[in-house]
Amino acid sequence: MRPLGRRMLILGIETSCDETAAAVVKDGKEILSNIISSQVDIHSRYGGVVPELACRNHIENLPLVIKQALDEAKTNMPALDSLAVTVGPGLIGALLIGVNTAKGIAYSLKKPLIPINHLEGHLLSIFLEDKHPEFPFVALIISGGHTDLYLVKDFMEYDVLGRTRDDAVGESFDKVARMLDLGYPGGPIIERTAKDGTSNDINFPRPMLVRGNFDFSFSGLKTSVRNFLANNEKEINKANVAAEFQEAVLDILSFKAFQAVENSGCKNLVVAGGVAANNFLRENLSKTAEKKKMNIFFPGHHLCTDNAAMIACAGYYRYTRKAKEQNGFMDYLELDAYANLKV
Repeated sequence: MRPLGRRMLILGIETSCDETAAAVVKDGKEILSNIISSQVDIHSRYGGVVPELACRNHIENLPLVIKQALDEAKTNMPALDSLAVTVGPGLIGALLIGVNTAKGIAYSLKKPLIPINHLEGHLLSIFLEDKHPEFPFVALIISGGHTDLYLVKDFMEYDVLGRTRDDAVGESFDKVARMLDLGYPGGPIIERTAKDGTSNDINFPRPMLVRGNFDFSFSGLKTSVRNFLANNEKEINKANVAAEFQEAVLDILSFKAFQAVENSGCKNLVVAGGVAANNFLRENLSKTAEKKKMNIFFPGHHLCTDNAAMIACAGYYRYTRKAKEQNGFMDYLELDAYANLKV
């Protein structure tokens, strides 16, 4: 095992949903490779992720993705210092494929294996960028399965401020896109469609805009879209519906996130997760941050989607800050996957 304090190469593996990903990261910040095999084309015909198909494709693709990650990083298995793998939350079958693959590799090499919460990966993905905040900061994680607010005090020190009580924001984008018969995944399609529309003639609700409450709810907004479509079948402008829905999502996220920053006493907001790749949200949240004289940070688009570089990054900080427990990272047979793992 390489002593702490020296340069470290970590192989990250991510299979929590429908992206098969592997990456090699040096010292927790330098991405040597970040390979993502997307299954969007497979699942788009069904309007959402089919777990069994996702698992089959992970089994087929993961060995190839790992090899490509090592080749692009110009390294090999024996040169690795440790491995980091997503153990949850996510689809249990998909998670187990990544976990068991990582266990086999780590066991054969006698290397440390670091279990990582997928959400911690998103929280720390900003540290793969040259520009990142000082601690503490508020983090808004917005993705297909999560809409969460955290106060990040330090590496491995996270306080949950609020979570969605029903649908995640990315899930809502998918469902509204399906209602409009636009396709899958919903986020990018809604964003493109909304560019040709206006929100002036439609007024969807903004649920739970109550000061001091950092939880989210998107089911009422989604229901309002469904009711509007049902009541206006002959006069539906899809672009206008998409624009007003996206505007409503922005208002909810902005109100909650900046309120959390104000209450925390810090000036830094990080927005990460798959929905953080939405340029409309990025631009408007940035404008609000400027008006409020706050600092806002977004990972690059390639680090917003599910990826293994963020898992390797989180693995580095978790490993180097638990030096006294290094032997615990060698208990390969004890490692398991957890579909509903919390931060």
